[in-house]
Amino acid sequence: MPTWPCGLRRLPISLLLIGSRVRIPDRCLKFRHILHRIKNVKKTCSKYLQIFCRFFLAGGQDEMRKGQEEMKDKMEKGQEEMKNEIQSHVESKVGEIKDHVNSCIEKIEDVQSVKRGIGEVKGEVERKIEEVEDKVQGKIEEVKEKVQVKIGDLEKRLSELEDRPINFPANPDLTYSRPTVKSLTFDGQTSWTVFKTQFGVVSSANGWNNRVKASQLVASLRGSAAEVLQGIPSDKLTDLMTIENAKEARFGDSHLTQFYRTELKTRRQKPGESLQVLAADVERLMSLAYAECPQDVRDNLAAQYFIDAIRHEDTQHATRLMDAKNLKSALAYSMKYEAAK
Repeated sequence: MPTWPCGLRRLPISLLLIGSRVRIPDRCLKFRHILHRIKNVKKTCSKYLQIFCRFFLAGGQDEMRKGQEEMKDKMEKGQEEMKNEIQSHVESKVGEIKDHVNSCIEKIEDVQSVKRGIGEVKGEVERKIEEVEDKVQGKIEEVKEKVQVKIGDLEKRLSELEDRPINFPANPDLTYSRPTVKSLTFDGQTSWTVFKTQFGVVSSANGWNNRVKASQLVASLRGSAAEVLQGIPSDKLTDLMTIENAKEARFGDSHLTQFYRTELKTRRQKPGESLQVLAADVERLMSLAYAECPQDVRDNLAAQYFIDAIRHEDTQHATRLMDAKNLKSALAYSMKYEAAK
């Protein structure tokens, strides 16, 4: 059985309940008193502990609340500052964008104004051009009418002169007879270009008009050249252009142009051939190969072909360095060079 702190055996509970009738030792009473005081102290400590905890927790909550409020204030201030900073930055950027947009709008307006100015100038120029064209067209029509009137007057006068008989008194001092040049003949064996040139000179010397030229040209044809007349209608035998075109198609040198040009390129001075003979042949081939070219172009080409055809290389080289502009100059220099050797 457990013992009491004082060393006594624990009494039965039934005996403790009979306090008035059972005598409890003094030492047990003291112990009980101590236990009671301990309980009271325990209660007091528990009460103070609760008060302390309550006070501590209340103080911690206040501090925590204060910290939260301070942190909230700081966060609100930071948010406000950040908001203000962002707002100021956005406002500055918006201002810059507005300025840029305004400058762009001004530039666009300037461009549009310039474009309008250009359109106005263009319209003015077009209007001026139309006015000038109208004036020029009017002048052209006016001049055309005057020319037509002049031509009509001239034709009328010519017809009157042709119809009017010419009766001059025979005066030996005033009598003049045009020298007559004998007409040529063409049989198709010689160059048609050469004959055409000669025929033009003769017709000019004799003062023939186109109708007389046609008659004389028909009369000058022989052999195969005369056979070409069979393909010309009878009403066209007095038309000079028709006859010349037929001769050109049959005996013309136009189809031989490439042949003459090739002959020019391959022409070389023969052994014993003089420079004068070479130059004459080059000039002949040039008139056949480049008849349609201007004279200055023909002169320059003739000089180059002549230099290429020279047999002696030193003479050729010296003449090429001289840079002659025509065949005559190239021939003269090459002859002087060979004479000085």
